[in-house]
Order: sequence, then C-alpha cells, then structure tokens
Amino acid sequence: MKKKNVAVVMGGYSDEYIVSLKSGQLIFDSLDREIYNVYKVVILKNEWYFLDDRDQKTPINKADFSVNLSSGFTVKFDVCFNIIHGKPGENGELQAYWDTIGQKYTGCGFYQSALTFNKKDTLAVLSKYGIPSAKSIYLRNGQDINEDEIVAELGLPLFVKPNQSGSSLGITKVKEKSELKKALDFAFAEDDEILIESFLNGMEVSVGVVDFEGETIVLGITEIVPKEGKEFFDYEAKYEGASDEITPARIDDETRIKVEEIAKRAYESLGMSGFSRSEYIIMDGIPYMLEMNTNPGFSPASILPQQAKHFGISIKDLCGNEVEKALQKKP
Repeated sequence: MKKKNVAVVMGGYSDEYIVSLKSGQLIFDSLDREIYNVYKVVILKNEWYFLDDRDQKTPINKADFSVNLSSGFTVKFDVCFNIIHGKPGENGELQAYWDTIGQKYTGCGFYQSALTFNKKDTLAVLSKYGIPSAKSIYLRNGQDINEDEIVAELGLPLFVKPNQSGSSLGITKVKEKSELKKALDFAFAEDDEILIESFLNGMEVSVGVVDFEGETIVLGITEIVPKEGKEFFDYEAKYEGASDEITPARIDDETRIKVEEIAKRAYESLGMSGFSRSEYIIMDGIPYMLEMNTNPGFSPASILPQQAKHFGISIKDLCGNEVEKALQKKP
C-alpha cells in the first residue's frame, strides 16, 4: 500500500507559535512511519515553508499547498495535520483556504473554528443548549466605557480578557476599580473585542474531548491549581510550570459525570471534530464554561497528551486516528 503524505502544519501568526512548534514536533515524532510519509510545514506571517531534516527551508506553493523539492520532485499532501494555535489555524482562516483548494486536513472545519475562536459567540450558542457561563459584558475598542456601571453589574473581582485570543494572553483579574483601565488596555492590545466577566469562585478544570474511532469521548478532567502568587491559569501557569495540573481532578463522581456530560454536549452541539479542550469553573457543583480550544497545546507537557495517557490511548493512536478521519472526508 502506498504511504500517504502527511504535512504536520505548525507555527501561526500569534505569540502562540512557539507552543505550536513544540506541539507539531510531538505529532511529527509520533505519526507511524510504516503508514505515512511525514513532513514538517511551518506557517508564519512572513513565510510558509517546508522544513527538511537538515532544517533547510523550501517555500510552500500557496496555489495548491505543494512543495517543489530541490531534487525536482513535487510533494502534494494527502492530509494536513493542523496544529497551529491561534491565527490562522484556529480561527478558520486556514481551513477556509484549504477548503477552497480541495486540501484535506485534520480537526474541525471553517465554521466551528471561527465560532469557537470567538468566546462571546461560543458561549451565546452553547447557552441555548443549557450550558452555563459567567455573567459578562462585551466591548469593542473605541466604545464609551463606564467603569462604575461595569463594576455595579459584575461586581469585584472580575476578569477582563480578549474575545479572540488563546493561551490566556491578555487576561487580567481585576480586584479594584482603579485597576480596570490598565486591564482594558492590556486586553485591547491583543484584540479589538473584549469580554469582561464576573468572578466565579470555584475549581478550574480543563476537559479534553475527541472523536475517537467513531465515538465522542472525554479523555479526562484535569484540575488546575495555580501555584502561590498565581491567581488564575495564565500563560505562565500554562506553559512555564506556574500551576499544578492534577489528572483526574479531585471531584466526586456526581460532579465528574456532570462535567463529562456538559463537555460532550458542548462538543457535539457545535458539530466539532478532532482535538478539543474546554475550560470550566465548577462552582456549587455546576460547571460554568469559559471557552473551547479547537487546537489545544500538544507538547509533551500539555494537558491533552497527559489526559490521553491517563485514558489509555497512545499519542501514536490518537494522532493516527486524526489522519485517518481526515483521509475519509469528502473534499
């Protein structure tokens, strides 16, 4: 049987590209070389290129996402394994381009990517399916802002976050009204739309959900415990070891079942496919959704690979399942 050509596509246009390169390396290393020819493709703002074993770059032909090697041989990819965090791989831009040229790819489609990258719209859609979230105020850059009204409506502390951003970039926990202006500026530096959310005082959990061998499964529920001095799961806590991640989370069976049921309902209600990781705060036994990531971190230290190991699925099988599903999609 002829081996299929798989491009592991990593990088991206945001500050998350460094994490994406680590995620891409793990997938590149894990895919079965008995079945696939595996290639590295890096997409950055200034250049798209194939990276060979000697770290030599060859430009990607954007007309059909192929690469012309120095040997004169042109490689077309049967599947692109999308592991870009943030833009353009997690907001639908890349998926729309691949759809246009007829390129098969892993994960969810254009619509699901664009929707889930927008926190406000995701939570609004999921509220129709009975999935609760924090009380919030949505603001666009340049809008008149009344700090007194915001504090009166949401109380303190509260969270200010970019509406479309990943890896907890641009998020601030605001304890005093005097801190609000700085927090708004910080979030607007990441995005022209922001969400201000009421504080949910409970346990934060991260829930991995995938469709594996035809079934939607919850890989695991991981409890997030920020280390001393860290008040929430920010970039440093996620990627620089400033939090403890406990899998499985220390919750009772009744709460676990409730979290699993809501996480699966969210995944299926949005018509998701591929990897996903959703964040929740459990307060008084109720999971409140914060956001859904459709291309979550997948480096060896990331939560989803940890959950897969706990569930008993190897990274090789998890990644292979994604490729096989993509091969079966109609272009």
